[in-house]
Amino acid sequence: MDVTFLLNGETVQIDAVPTQTLLDWLRVERGLNGTKEGCNEGDCGACSVIVRDEGGDKALNACILFMPQLHGKTVRTVEGISGPDGQLHPVQEAMITHHGSQCGFCTPGFIASMAAGHAQGRTDHDDVLAGNLCRCTGYAPIIRAAKAAEAQPVPTWLNDPLPAVTPAPYAPQSLDELASWYAANPDATLIAGATDVGLWVTKQLRDLPDVAFLNRCAELRAVDIADDIHIGAAVTMTEVLALARTHHPHWADMIRRYGSEQVRNAATIGGNIANGSPIGDNPPALIAMGATLHLRHGDTTRDMPIEDFFIAYGNQDRAAGELVTGVTIPKSAPDLRCYKISKRFDQDISAVCGCFNITVSGGTVTAARIAFGGMAGTPHRATHVETALIGQPWTQATIDAAASAFAQDYTPMSDMRASAAYRLEIAQNLLRRYFADSNGQATNVLEVTP
Repeated sequence: MDVTFLLNGETVQIDAVPTQTLLDWLRVERGLNGTKEGCNEGDCGACSVIVRDEGGDKALNACILFMPQLHGKTVRTVEGISGPDGQLHPVQEAMITHHGSQCGFCTPGFIASMAAGHAQGRTDHDDVLAGNLCRCTGYAPIIRAAKAAEAQPVPTWLNDPLPAVTPAPYAPQSLDELASWYAANPDATLIAGATDVGLWVTKQLRDLPDVAFLNRCAELRAVDIADDIHIGAAVTMTEVLALARTHHPHWADMIRRYGSEQVRNAATIGGNIANGSPIGDNPPALIAMGATLHLRHGDTTRDMPIEDFFIAYGNQDRAAGELVTGVTIPKSAPDLRCYKISKRFDQDISAVCGCFNITVSGGTVTAARIAFGGMAGTPHRATHVETALIGQPWTQATIDAAASAFAQDYTPMSDMRASAAYRLEIAQNLLRRYFADSNGQATNVLEVTP
């Protein structure tokens, strides 16, 4: 595949292997060893680089970023963050001044993430650096360095213009083109952010002979806000987070814990849905909101309630050659609350993710949509709990009585993240948490104080 991009200010034109990662290419083909390989699955941030596209600079994990995804973009590795005459970037100067590096293995990734955040004018450094792990220095001096660099200007040498490129055949420009190609190649793999597919290659060593990249398909990247909100399947979770902060703040609080900055910059809402994971964090929220899923096969489109898409573990209601094109959600859902339970607060897979959207009118429950991930082989509604709530007074007694119905809705499994008994008890307690939340009690672990 012909790929053209800028690397540290210089034009690169290569015939790329479709699933060769940027990390491997940098280290093997270019000898740029500053970008490190740690986990090789997008968790540690040691491989972070800065990628610029039409949306500006962003930090991405090079270990799960395929070369064709770079077509028409710019890339800066740690070797290219300093100036052409050796001038240090403000975050590099600050890291030295504030002793932010010890063994140094993680430092190049931190520098890339910090420089990307600096270019965006970010001051939420805990969020920016949540996807970069340091096991010896500790985060205090690194955060101090990030704060010290805030007021410094972005170096002029980083202002690379995007290279002019011709459309690539492996990256369809329109939904019509993509749908026609996929219907004719139903065994192919569609790649959006590659935050999941990347692991098929780096961890499972799978060969993916036929692929198409979705990041150039304009319709899949669109957001349309009218009476409701339509989100294209290729909209990144960073973009969804910004949207949710305006319209669904409690969903946004959960998305803030979805992967890391680097993962959210690549991962797409459609990929998270189509993956069908029983522990994917978005589907419970979308089900609780009553979202509608949109699919297309060739020229045929269809819509469905999103909860009907998930049939069984690893099995979704999607035909061969049919793709998810987007999802429609209500513009407002003021009663929505999303609770993610995991061993780490940041960047961890959920043990349980519960989302509640309960309407109370005149002290009586008039409607309820409750959905969980991590409790079954698919994201799944708690219909028995909903039935136990609707028509009842909104009281602690109603909550306690309805909580027992979770055992009718779910038969959770035990695994390394949680036992079945723990999951069932957590689900019951999250309903109680929702009740407390609705009554104005502080329930957020970031807000509760002794």
